[in-house]
Amino acid sequence: MDQPPADTAPSYALVTGGGSDIGVAIGRALAAAGRHVVVSDLDPDRARHGAAQVPGGTALELDVRSARAVGRAVADLAAAHGPLAVLVNCAAVCANEQFETITEPTWSADLDVVLGGAIRMCQAVLPTMRQAGRGAVVNVASVNGHRYFGNDVYSAAKAGLINLTRALAVQYGRFGVRINSVSPGTIATAGWNERLRTHGDALEAARRWYPMGRVGTPDDVANAVAFLASDRASWINGTDLAVDGGLLAGTPAFAADIGARSVP
Repeated sequence: MDQPPADTAPSYALVTGGGSDIGVAIGRALAAAGRHVVVSDLDPDRARHGAAQVPGGTALELDVRSARAVGRAVADLAAAHGPLAVLVNCAAVCANEQFETITEPTWSADLDVVLGGAIRMCQAVLPTMRQAGRGAVVNVASVNGHRYFGNDVYSAAKAGLINLTRALAVQYGRFGVRINSVSPGTIATAGWNERLRTHGDALEAARRWYPMGRVGTPDDVANAVAFLASDRASWINGTDLAVDGGLLAGTPAFAADIGARSVP
């Protein structure tokens, strides 16, 4: 049987939001695939902490809300290393507030980081990928971009990110550049700590909604991202990969509650 092609792309990758639990896991997975990983974060301490957990990782302080900062960082990296091989847009903020009372500064931050940040990064990176004739972008979206699971504006931003993924994939595929996204379900990360202080059983309660009977881990997301970024996914473009334990396929708890018969 023929083996999938080995990765032959230039060797470095940039992960935004790289200081988060999911960002660090993605960095480690990309490093294991032979990439030199640049771990970027708005908080320089988080960037350094994340890079320290990624073999050979480099820390980069980067504010994805600033087109000037993004353009300068991408240009500096290209000058030092050549065309970027992989971009992972993982930077995000998520307000957990009621829709009618959420303030504009709060909801605009969700949009500006999740969707605006990805737009700025892609605008900076895609021209050099197009000129190089190859490259991969993986956007970290969410099941919230497909269905209602709370966090209204964050969900709208993630839905926009999925649509942006498709639009760019159609335009840049002919240049050898692939753009895909992953949509994680509930992932057990430190980001849940604040909610767990008031809803201590939230993650445990979420388990019953997942066909696989558990919530996800950062490595579940990272492995999917590393696959889509690799040459093993060389003919996958414009796809959103659900990394959700089957949540979007259906919920066993709902079926049980309405008395539907299923596998015992």
